[in-house]
Amino acid sequence: MQYRTLGKTGFKVSEVSLGTWQLGSKWGDPFSDTDARETLEAAYDAGVNFFDTADIYQDGASEKAIGQFLKGKEDKVHVSTKIGRKLDPHVAEGYTPANIDKFVDECLTNMGVDSLDNVLLHCPPTGVYYNPEVWFELDRLKQAGKIQNYGVSVEKIEEAIKALDYNISTVEIIFNMFRLKPADLFFKLAKVQNVGILARVPLASGLLSGKYTANTEFGKNDHRSYNRDGSAFDKGETFSGVDYLTGVKAADELKARLGTDNLAQTALRWILMFDAVSTVIPGASKASQIARNVDAADAPALTEAQMAIVQDVYSKYIKNPVEYLW
Repeated sequence: MQYRTLGKTGFKVSEVSLGTWQLGSKWGDPFSDTDARETLEAAYDAGVNFFDTADIYQDGASEKAIGQFLKGKEDKVHVSTKIGRKLDPHVAEGYTPANIDKFVDECLTNMGVDSLDNVLLHCPPTGVYYNPEVWFELDRLKQAGKIQNYGVSVEKIEEAIKALDYNISTVEIIFNMFRLKPADLFFKLAKVQNVGILARVPLASGLLSGKYTANTEFGKNDHRSYNRDGSAFDKGETFSGVDYLTGVKAADELKARLGTDNLAQTALRWILMFDAVSTVIPGASKASQIARNVDAADAPALTEAQMAIVQDVYSKYIKNPVEYLW
């Protein structure tokens, strides 16, 4: 495992980390403490020292499992959690200092710690980026020692760029072979301000595993079944907003032209070709998936020709209209 500096946090984090949306529970299945612990243990043993979670993941069970797991661990593991999606309705007006304080206190309780390594606003509505009071409250919590760093998980490039107006340390953004736009301008701006980048949804909800076909079926509680049109939350979260059948064709072409039987590993390694990225955070619901993810850090770098193939497939299948939506 190789390590990179997470922007102005100064944390040295594993190039491949662990996203815990699925931790101990794959898309609607009951939460399993055993699966969660085995997954975290496998990641820790593989050199992963950065876990990404959120207060709403399994209704707090993800944070609690991580907190329990880390007690007594000799090697430091950094945890980034997200707040804000508990709001119902999830509107900009709900992002008040009082609610932010409440959410942070609940995260502290869930993880059993006195200070949070990194707190991200969880894909807040665009209006939040134009309300300095929200960000000033995060500054106050940082000064009080309840949080060490803060940032935001975003849907849109414009939101990521606007967030740079504040004292953020990190931005979590969708970046993968089907979502190239962040590298055009945002990565350059983030590097200038020493803001760490967490690459989320790196496999486009599994499309970039190269294993899906036109006939693949997903469970009724799986967002890949019910959110393709964005009826539950931003459709960019599901398959990176790419039409499913188009995504299958594009993934098949990538696999063929790149000459790989392991497109998932190649897709993760592609992300790491960008030095602005601090870490990539693929998810895992069980321990057996960890090795597949972390092996990407040791995979050979892509050649210029391979990088060009990715750009070509993106331009052919994905760019119009996806690039202009996010």
